[in-house]
Amino acid sequence: WMSCVSAELSLDRTEVIKSNLHPVFAKVFTLDYYFEEAQKLRFEVYDIHGTHSIGTRDDDFLGGVECTLGQVHAEEISGNNGYVELFFCAKKLDDKDLFSKSDPFLEIYRINDDGTEQLVHRTEVIKNNLNPVWEPFKVSLISLCSCDEDRKLKCLVWDYDSRGKHDFIGEFYATFREMQKIGGGSKVTWDCMNPKYKLKKKNYKNSGVVILSDLKLHRVYSFLDYIMGGCQIHFTVAIDFTASNGDPRNSCSLHYINPYQPNEYLKALIAVGEICQDYDSDKRFSALGFGARIPPNYEVSIILFKIQGVVEAYQNCLPKIQLYGPTNVSPIISRIAKLSAGEETIKDASRYHILLILTDGVVTDMADTREAIVRASYQPLSIIIVGVGNADFTDMQILDGDDGVLRSPKGEPVLRDIVQFVPFRDFKTASPAALAKCVLAEVPNQVVEYYSHKAICPMPPVPSCDSPTSLANTPTESLPAVGTTA
Repeated sequence: WMSCVSAELSLDRTEVIKSNLHPVFAKVFTLDYYFEEAQKLRFEVYDIHGTHSIGTRDDDFLGGVECTLGQVHAEEISGNNGYVELFFCAKKLDDKDLFSKSDPFLEIYRINDDGTEQLVHRTEVIKNNLNPVWEPFKVSLISLCSCDEDRKLKCLVWDYDSRGKHDFIGEFYATFREMQKIGGGSKVTWDCMNPKYKLKKKNYKNSGVVILSDLKLHRVYSFLDYIMGGCQIHFTVAIDFTASNGDPRNSCSLHYINPYQPNEYLKALIAVGEICQDYDSDKRFSALGFGARIPPNYEVSIILFKIQGVVEAYQNCLPKIQLYGPTNVSPIISRIAKLSAGEETIKDASRYHILLILTDGVVTDMADTREAIVRASYQPLSIIIVGVGNADFTDMQILDGDDGVLRSPKGEPVLRDIVQFVPFRDFKTASPAALAKCVLAEVPNQVVEYYSHKAICPMPPVPSCDSPTSLANTPTESLPAVGTTA
């Protein structure tokens, strides 16, 4: 067996090839690729003893080699558009054993453009059987045929030998296009041919037949599939205006408007907003404030900025409001979840919501917030919470499902993990891009998870417009105001 190590981190191990000094491993290693980095790899080969688990200390180290990712043969899998499940069996295979029947297994190789062969899959061995039925297996289309339906596949049938000297039964060539002819109760069949027998035996027909009895194609969509189909990412920002932030006129306040540099609220807003705006055709954001008392009655309320320039709206509202409290987040989450729930009536992948909550402290309605997040996990919504200032945000980690499944006070788990919490202080000296990368990293998977759960496919790709990011002309809905409109 062989192990792959990257930056001293073990990535994966291959299967065990028994009694063979010239092994061909079927296992494919998958790792992230960064063009700007020299990613060092180490491959180590071991000889396993007995039938114990791979990776124990008893295994003999045979040798290793170090290289960079750029030096090895690799293939990009980011364009993978699905996988296929194949069901193979065979009939009347040649008997290669004297006192028993053959123990057949099947190998499938992809023939590359340069003529080399890449092992795609090796089935299990069926003991003492000339009419084997192999277990169905799944393989990505990029691995099977590089997503080329006409690429040749070389298929070999062997009689297993415990010493590693397997007896060749026969071979055949196929394409994925041929495989897809299955349907309506019909099967796809190939003659399993032994070229030597064909030359020597006058009446030779075949060494058995291999049958594809079933094929199930599973389409897997990516985040880009949905975006290129016109899915709009609608962005809402909610800003904490509680008194714990300090008087905005005081330079120690987290809301202080410094003429020379933006405060932490603005830094977080700009870093995340500039990324999100590229996925919304009109680039208009909804902005909410919470924890403030607003004139003329100074009632604690949610306020709405129905304006394109969220930064300007934030700066303009500060002199007009009184910072107060408490830090209740659940009304904000419930409001956006209710809005996003309206998208379900459309039944297509046209709109997804991101709620960015900027707050300086732990929320005071934690139980209600947990309940609101569980409800929101069923809607096309992701929630990003950025903790501003130096408060103790330990309890806020509960809302982020990275350390365990978030549950409502009654114990109901979230349908999917939709919350990402990040303390801004961890990025004070980092670039805005670093913050945006961290808080938005989980959004693509969350989008795919939602639409996959709903079994909603991407819409057909939208024709390119004047701007590469203008994927649709759907207007952004404005949020209804609660309380007084600022």
